[in-house]
Amino acid sequence: MKYVKSEKYNTPELQSKIMGPNPVKLEEELLINHKIPDGAVVCDLGSGQGLTSVFLAKEYGFTVYAADLWSEPEENRIFFDSMGLSAEQIIPVKADATDLPFEKEFFDAVISTDSYNYFGRDESYLDEKLLPFVKSGGYIYIAIPGMKKDCHDNLPPELLLSWTPEQLDYMHDVEYWSKTVGKCEGAEVISVEEMESNDEVWADWLKQENEYAVGDRKSMEAGGGKYLNFISIVLKKK
Repeated sequence: MKYVKSEKYNTPELQSKIMGPNPVKLEEELLINHKIPDGAVVCDLGSGQGLTSVFLAKEYGFTVYAADLWSEPEENRIFFDSMGLSAEQIIPVKADATDLPFEKEFFDAVISTDSYNYFGRDESYLDEKLLPFVKSGGYIYIAIPGMKKDCHDNLPPELLLSWTPEQLDYMHDVEYWSKTVGKCEGAEVISVEEMESNDEVWADWLKQENEYAVGDRKSMEAGGGKYLNFISIVLKKK
């Protein structure tokens, strides 16, 4: 696909903030034909260093709460200011995805890119930990790294060049995620699908010189990408 909105975020300075395969391109694909209303208040759950939050505020006009456990709100605020975004447009919050500090039914939507697989494998997570903060009729949009077919019983040696079995357990296939989110009682599952993004978002990540990207090159250069994909999940709260 053509990443029209994402192109302006391809500068070396902004790409240095990504923490995995290009999350801005993933988010652009995820939100094609999205149903989130104009001017919505959204939670960017697992926002990292805030690049996806900037993208949501600038390109879609959402009011964004950038929620992340591992980044510092003060540092993200400096970044947001440098991108011309006010404290009314984007709000950095240090938050645990399993213990969110917001009022109930606060968000019109939650968007989570390349993080939900770390905390959302618990089948009770949606009903107990996330949906209470979403308005009735609100949406949840998720993009996560996955596998074309679960192979945890016989992991390919190419994947083990970069990742341990424990790390790979965060990655599953469409069938796994369909069953997991299908257990949710409080939301309708709109779709669980393999995304088009894979090679291009990985290529952007592997260009980075941080230790994690360098480590991931071992598997990807050995052909490990043929086992991997990205998966989109869309839900609507009942």
